[in-house]
Amino acid sequence: MKRGILLAAAFFSGCMVSAGPSCLIAQAEQSNETTQAQSEVAVNVSAGEQTENFFAIPNPAEGRPEKLPYLLYTPKDYVAGQEVPVLLFLHGLGESGDGDFGKLSIHGPPKRIAKEGQSFPFVVVAPQSPKPGNSREEIVESWRASELMSLLDHIEQHLTIDQSRVYLSGLSMGGFGSWRLAAKHPERFAAVVPVCGGGKVEWAESLATVPIWAFHGLKDNVVKVEESEEMVRAIQRAGGDVKLTIYPDAGHDSWTETFANPEVYAWLLRHQRPAQ
Repeated sequence: MKRGILLAAAFFSGCMVSAGPSCLIAQAEQSNETTQAQSEVAVNVSAGEQTENFFAIPNPAEGRPEKLPYLLYTPKDYVAGQEVPVLLFLHGLGESGDGDFGKLSIHGPPKRIAKEGQSFPFVVVAPQSPKPGNSREEIVESWRASELMSLLDHIEQHLTIDQSRVYLSGLSMGGFGSWRLAAKHPERFAAVVPVCGGGKVEWAESLATVPIWAFHGLKDNVVKVEESEEMVRAIQRAGGDVKLTIYPDAGHDSWTETFANPEVYAWLLRHQRPAQ
């Protein structure tokens, strides 16, 4: 993986007149600050690879980080100006951190790209959530919709994204985040794949407007399969396009089989939001 670094040149008249040690140090510090600031507003693109990036969160909430680390994958044939779909992927609790990019490629599509050499016909954006507290409420609410939507806006501003084909998926903590984000912004997503997560049944009316394919392990002792079942039943009652796949022998790890299944990605790509 490559870290996004932009080179910036700074010229100061005082330094040009007298390039003493203190002046050179000041110039280097200023250059580093400029480089860091620019790296947080730019997008580092390397076609066919995942790059490491930081996104400066606009108006971060109290107690939240100012920067959101994320991996960015672009297809091998990505060319600016040609629209491409995008998948926003939300990791689980164990991959939380503040810039530990190695953790981000442990599971899901980032793992398939980094460790298995898999290529995808869409952009993959995989942000890293800060470590939440120990309570269930803090864990399931760790992903903040405002931050994720700002990141998605940022990607759409810098890459040529097909805004009718924006997809969302996540596992465990990210599964909860997927249900919540889709419920808050159903108008943004063409299809959603929540894996071993859960949500609130009162979101059903909102979620009924988005195609959803959920996955869960029957023997999951961390997040009970009933959490997905309740969401699916509520959305079905609301008339939504939703289905649930339950792995009879799987525990909490229902994501390995899910993200290794080509049909999951084919299903996503078959969906497109109607023109506005």
